[in-house]
Amino acid sequence: MKIEQILYRINWGKFKRGTSFFIPCIDERDAKNQVTRVARRLKLNVVHKIVIEEGIKGLRVWHV
Repeated sequence: MKIEQILYRINWGKFKRGTSFFIPCIDERDAKNQVTRVARRLKLNVVHKIVIEEGIKGLRVWHV
């Protein structure tokens, strides 16, 4: 998955319910669209939220 010219390799098979990951980004809409597209294709139920963690803006994604 490529977000803002950075290739992220998420091991979706090990993305268990109740876990989350953080993607630092400026264009959160594009990041949300990319994650949603992959999650739909893999039939994963995810929730995402724009957050600031340790002063860095990004997208937090949870598997629910």
